[in-house]
Amino acid sequence: MYSESDLDTAVKAGAISAEAAQAFRAHVARERHAPAVDEEHFRLLTGFNDIFVSIALVLLLVAVGQIGDTIATYLSGAFVAAAAWMLAIVFTARRRMALPSIILLGAFVGGVAFSIATTLTTLVLSAAPNSGDERTTAIVTALAGLGAAAAAWLHWRRFMVPITVAAGACAVAALVLGTVLAIAPGLQAAMWPLLFVAGLAMFALAMRWDLSDPARRTRRADVAFWLHLAAAPMIAHPVFQLLGVFGENSGIDTALAALVLYAVFGFVALAVDRRALLVSSLVYVLFAMGSLFRTAGAVELSAALTALVIGAALLSLSVFWHPMRRRVVGLLGKAGRRLPPVEMAAA
Repeated sequence: MYSESDLDTAVKAGAISAEAAQAFRAHVARERHAPAVDEEHFRLLTGFNDIFVSIALVLLLVAVGQIGDTIATYLSGAFVAAAAWMLAIVFTARRRMALPSIILLGAFVGGVAFSIATTLTTLVLSAAPNSGDERTTAIVTALAGLGAAAAAWLHWRRFMVPITVAAGACAVAALVLGTVLAIAPGLQAAMWPLLFVAGLAMFALAMRWDLSDPARRTRRADVAFWLHLAAAPMIAHPVFQLLGVFGENSGIDTALAALVLYAVFGFVALAVDRRALLVSSLVYVLFAMGSLFRTAGAVELSAALTALVIGAALLSLSVFWHPMRRRVVGLLGKAGRRLPPVEMAAA
């Protein structure tokens, strides 16, 4: 699977001409009867060798982490982070392998965060054994988030893996939420609204990257994809949790509200041409639809009917994505002109 950034790299390297790249984009659009942007291209695998190398990397990183843990718990994350950085020089900077680069990015940022968190926790517990309160946990979370954000920034400066920006944004969200809860521990009860606000902020950042490249022909589109993927659960899960979809008192009104909310998410997904929101909230809609069928008396077939209705609806949405998106963008008027195009590129 090629990505738009791959085409741009090939053009810059002189492997193909800019005219040939544009002609190829137009050919793909005509074959699929939709603009290339509707496909949400991103590179995950360049070949089966990615899977082979990824398995080897996971085994190696797990072993390195266990070796560090035998010396000291906080060294486990430090060893993993150091190994991930050195391995990224080979598999990310030189060989440009997609899946291994994602794994190594996660290992580096996660290793730094884990090392900071375990070190701080050990120091706090050794100084005050009974200090494991919510404020202490929030402070540790904030400092670990700060370290992870710094690690993501360094990784981006060196390797520029598209998912790095999303990892850094998540780390900043942990830093902000941890700081807020450290200053005001009483806001622990408002965790879902706070997480929702953080999700909206990340969605806004994703849209900033998206709107800077509406045709999705550069690395910016790949960065926006991962930001949308990170923002979607931070938006969907708090909303459905506050709605009480899984609560004991949820009834037909809650189920209907969940379906309406999913329709709103569908409208947003069509407008911005991103499907992450629909995927992140799918489990809640499945549960809500199942509740409706059970309320109607179809207890034994509720699971089957739910899967049938939702599966058919999602497949229909996929087939008619482009014409439906054209209508949605048309409803937005001038604002829709800044969104990814709805017309196929000319040859």
